Amino acid sequence: MKRKIAAIFAADIAGYSRLVAEDEEETLRRLASYREVIDDFIAKATGRIFNTAGDAVLAEFPSAVDAVRCAIDIQESLRTRNMAYPPSRQMSFRIGITIGDVVERNGDLLGDGVNIAARLEGLAEVGGICVSRAVHEQVANKLSVQFADIGAQEVKNIPTPVHAYMVAMRREDGTYSKPQLKKPASRLAAAPVWMWPLVVAVVSVVAIVVTGFLYNTKLKQTATAVVTPAATPSAAPSATPTQLAKAQVAPTAPPNAGAAMAPMPAPSPSASPMTGKFAADSVPFINERIRNYLAGDYSAAGDYKAFALNIGGFTGSALNQPNEEAARNAALDQCQKRADAAQSPRRCELYAVGNNVVYTHGKPPMPPSPYFRHDAMTERTFASKDFPMVRDPQKVRLENMFVPAAKSRSVALGPGGQYFMVLGSSSPEESARRALESCGAIAGVACMIVAVDDNFVVPIPTLLRITGFFHAASNASIVADARDEVVRKLADGMGWNAVAVGTAGRPGLGLKAADEQTAVNSALADCARRDSDCHVIAIGPFTVGPTN
Repeated sequence: MKRKIAAIFAADIAGYSRLVAEDEEETLRRLASYREVIDDFIAKATGRIFNTAGDAVLAEFPSAVDAVRCAIDIQESLRTRNMAYPPSRQMSFRIGITIGDVVERNGDLLGDGVNIAARLEGLAEVGGICVSRAVHEQVANKLSVQFADIGAQEVKNIPTPVHAYMVAMRREDGTYSKPQLKKPASRLAAAPVWMWPLVVAVVSVVAIVVTGFLYNTKLKQTATAVVTPAATPSAAPSATPTQLAKAQVAPTAPPNAGAAMAPMPAPSPSASPMTGKFAADSVPFINERIRNYLAGDYSAAGDYKAFALNIGGFTGSALNQPNEEAARNAALDQCQKRADAAQSPRRCELYAVGNNVVYTHGKPPMPPSPYFRHDAMTERTFASKDFPMVRDPQKVRLENMFVPAAKSRSVALGPGGQYFMVLGSSSPEESARRALESCGAIAGVACMIVAVDDNFVVPIPTLLRITGFFHAASNASIVADARDEVVRKLADGMGWNAVAVGTAGRPGLGLKAADEQTAVNSALADCARRDSDCHVIAIGPFTVGPTN
């Protein structure tokens, strides 16, 4: 165990039990979608989720500024998503933040800092943020945030009162709410009679502070366009695209396949922008029905037309518009409305104006085809708990979204733990292609199909811990003059394969084995003939390391 100072963030849903009781399936689906948003913002702000339980999230941040900025971004993003639901079905979080001394044990954090953050979360308004005095002192002069001092609050299981502040949240009309003082968990009933004048005086001062103390600054309006948590867009409408009359928007419907991805940044800007003449066959992220529409109705339409998309597969199209600007705006608006209706936070971008491609991102990096192969020796039933290189919250999301989804479905995995799943596609090949395109755009490098429908389609090691993707041609553990030979021998890729190296970097291979243990044993024996102190560095397509 080790001690450290950290900014602790605690959040959970107000009225979660009631929401579940009213509609369990819909509540769990939306919780998974909203958690994508929260996880993404936390990762973007260099935070780390260290515990989850039901609807609760506990995270640590390197600074109070990062934690508060992240909390504001989360609340504003979720408020926008809640606008699509009636008040009784809105899913709103309360967030509490403090700075405290905590103990780290097996990745989890324990101590008063965690407990106080949870109590501050209980003091927060629905959709609001409550912070400790230590946090307020750290961020007051660094963020354009309004606070209300609600004074010392007595909270459960904390021996001394906690001095707390509410953060003023921006309303829909652009004004800022005035946080309301929550009634503290008080011990006043047991106070002696002679203390009541003092108590009344203290309460009066607190009331004055609450109504009068707001900094004369604006709450930072953080743009969320580049944030990319995901939701399942399967709830979006799926009308068949047909060309409408002049000046109407062609209903280029969202794909019939749902999609979801891990928290990662926007499409990688590393590739050169796509330019040139529009060709339906080259458009990424879309299903074949949309591609047929683009090859037919869109291509045949007049000049004033535009097509927009996002990497989640949502699209918008405008045909026969009065001018180019109208076409641009109509296509973007249609695409974004569809994405927003399905709670996809990914922003839509113009792909084509007229017959010219204007997409600012290059083609997503893709692996060579075929994108997956079936191998009876290594293929096994999909289990979310065994999905490699992602944290437990992502495994829960896969269990809730991927496992019960309609076929055809695929999950692509990136070397940094990015993943993207496409659900309900017309074929396994289409779901794989779309998952790889979207995952590649997120990761900036080619991803790998890990699961298709009910099975893992790559070997998933269990004897050692998966640490990344294995690329023999550039692996520094293998001596340079032996890498090409390893690449050549592993080219077939069927069965269980393992690679071991010794102190001199001389590789040993276990190839086309019927099981993982046999491949490992063969690789170690082969290495021992060339080197000493051999250990396994790769099993199947993954690099591996000790389990602890």
